[in-house]
Amino acid sequence: MAEDLKAGFTGSPSNPPEGVRKTAKAAATAVKRETTALAIGASDHPHTATSVVLGIGVIAFALGYLVGRSGDGDYRRWH
Repeated sequence: MAEDLKAGFTGSPSNPPEGVRKTAKAAATAVKRETTALAIGASDHPHTATSVVLGIGVIAFALGYLVGRSGDGDYRRWH
């Protein structure tokens, strides 16, 4: 009797995903594929990956600084 017991789902779903579920599954597969490719590329070229990340950080800092400095010049916060 215990040998006939099959616990867990080992088959495939009776209804394949449709609509939003199908699109979400395809998007998740694409994201996994791209992140894997990115990780492989970064491991193959660590200096380039570091330079790219550092460059993006410098650009983000510069944009933040410029946006922060572009406020009204007559406004004095501590006055």
